[in-house]
Formats: sequence, C-alpha cells, structure tokens
Amino acid sequence: MSLRALHTGGTGMQAYGFNLDVVANNLANAGTTGFKRSRSDFQDLFYEQVKPPGALDTNGIASPVGVEVGLGVRVAGTKGDFSQGNLVETGNQFDLAIAGDGFFRVNDLATGQFFYTRSGTFSKNAEGSLVMSSADIGRPLDPQITIPEDATEVSISGDGVVNVFVAGDQTPQEVGRIQLARFINPAGLLRIGETLFQESGASGVAIEDQPGLNGLGQIRQNFLENSNVEPVRELVDLIKTQRNFELNGQVVQAADQSLQLVTNLRRF
Repeated sequence: MSLRALHTGGTGMQAYGFNLDVVANNLANAGTTGFKRSRSDFQDLFYEQVKPPGALDTNGIASPVGVEVGLGVRVAGTKGDFSQGNLVETGNQFDLAIAGDGFFRVNDLATGQFFYTRSGTFSKNAEGSLVMSSADIGRPLDPQITIPEDATEVSISGDGVVNVFVAGDQTPQEVGRIQLARFINPAGLLRIGETLFQESGASGVAIEDQPGLNGLGQIRQNFLENSNVEPVRELVDLIKTQRNFELNGQVVQAADQSLQLVTNLRRF
C-alpha cells in the first residue's frame, strides 16, 4: 500500500519538477525577441485493476463500479504557444516583424540547412546581404537579399518588396522580395535554440509564399516582435507548480512514515 503511494508521489515530483524547468525557461526568455512560450501537458499513468467495473459477483450480478488505483502522472508533451507577441517600434530599418502567421527562413551556411524564426533582427554583413544578427554566425535571409553599397535608404513593404534609394536618384530600385513560410502544425517544429525552429515530420512541410497571401502575415519594417511570455501568468504557473511539487513531496513523506511504522511493528 505505502510502497505504491511512494512511487506515485515520486512520479508527481518528477513531472512537476520538469514543469518547473519549462516555466523557468519561459521566464528566462521573457525579453527574448521572437520567443514563443511552451507549456507542459500531463496525463495519468496506468491503473491497477483490483476489480474491473461490471465484474460479476457470486450472484451473477454485474457490479456498478470497480476497484482501481492509479499509478501516478507523467509529462505527455510540451506544446509551443505561437500566439502573436507585441510589436515594438525600434527605428532600425533592418528590424522586421511579422504581423500575423509565418516565419522568416534563414540559411545556415555551416550545415546547408534551412531554419525558421520569428526574430527579425537582421543586419548587413560584409557583402551587403541581410543576415540574422548573431555573435556566433550570420545566417543569410532566404531568398537572399543584397543591399548595394551606395544605398542611402532601404524600404521594405508589407508584402515583402525590398526597395533601395541611392544618392542622387529618387527612383526606388527593387533588389529582391522577402518570402515567408508557415506550417500546418507549428507546435510540431523542432526548437534548436537561438529562436530558430527546424522542420520536422510533425510540423509538415513549409508552405512558402509572398507576405499577405495564402494565410501569411505581413511584414512591418522598423519593428520587432517581443516574446509572447506574460510574466504574471508564468508566476501563477510557477506558484501552482511549486505547491503541487510540495504536495507530492508530502505524499512521499507520508508513505515513508507508513513504511517505517510497518517495519517497526512487533509481535507480542
């Protein structure tokens, strides 16, 4: 009896300990541009059926209820929340945000893979190409956009058209078009860090098109998308997780004390 409760309480401590890690990561990234929060989903474990419902008694009558006991809980999965974060104006012409659904696609030159992000912190590299800003590696935007050296101003429209103005010429010159990608199941994307996502078998293949078409959002130049983490909500989850962890810890203590009592029993 007590041994079962000991293991059941242990599964609760393990599950809520994991949820504490998820909440901590959300709070740690409350100020990370383009970050999307996660939540833990739980499910109960197998049940020990002492007597199943509907079992026949000695008189051949089916019992209306059974006798069963659950064996704990586990984390069924972590699900990403891809709701829109607040858009904040920065004044930087290479800062881009997506108003609506979609991801920017960047090319990881080291591996040749394509990654997806909501963080529009772009800048020019030495060749004039727009790359995702990073202290470690610059990942070019795909399709690649190259800004001429003599460009004095860059204008990016909501549908992704990139125009530049050069000194002495007031006529805009189109240098490329930004495309966005969306997924049938964005929660199935693989998180690889640096606010990057990778396509997986669960997410489905990327659906790419011009911003504003095929369910994709529009681009906002001079803006960045804040993290969608709500600190107050996370703090409430943190308190609930802590209390549930403590309750399961008390179950483990009670089961341990019961086992000690049984072990110390003496026959007279």
